[in-house]
Amino acid sequence: MNRINKPSPRILAALAAAALSLAGCEASAPKAEPPLAGAPIGGDFALTNSKGETVRWDDFAGKYRVVYFGYAFCPDVCPTDMSRVAQGLKALKASDPDKAAKIVPIFISVDPERDTPQVVGEFAAAFSPDIIGLTGTPEQIAVTAKAFKVGYGKGEAVAGGGYLVDHTRIVYLFGPDGEPLATLPADLGGDAVAAELDQWVS
Repeated sequence: MNRINKPSPRILAALAAAALSLAGCEASAPKAEPPLAGAPIGGDFALTNSKGETVRWDDFAGKYRVVYFGYAFCPDVCPTDMSRVAQGLKALKASDPDKAAKIVPIFISVDPERDTPQVVGEFAAAFSPDIIGLTGTPEQIAVTAKAFKVGYGKGEAVAGGGYLVDHTRIVYLFGPDGEPLATLPADLGGDAVAAELDQWVS
């Protein structure tokens, strides 16, 4: 079982502030500000996709971006979260295909030693052909994880000579300009993910 780091205090504070701002609001009130608005999360990166091509953050300009950091050899948390993200995207596509078409889901490896472009591509595609799997050198992954406020590190060894990777468990939603908007509740299931996407994607 992976040991999961909690979101940083700044992210939690942003979420709490958003919750307080909504208290007492009527249903007819204007759309609230996204919970992560203004948070210093995200930024440019240079990573590698399943075809061996260099991919940068700005390549997704104009698209909403769902971003999750994990690893292909994860025995439990990552497959569960990615499955629920895929279910949420599928549900949104069924209810509002125009909104769904504006979203790019991205899986970024925190295990560059084992997650080759082929491995990370196969892992992402197992959940949805729309999910883009990215990996890179240890240095590239470290820089990217830092920019996205994600912690990770090699964990305990497992039978057969492998190992687990401890990492932050959080699904981010970014806007068309790369700005952080919200986190997606993958722990609550695909329907909850779809509802959150529907709220912030316009």
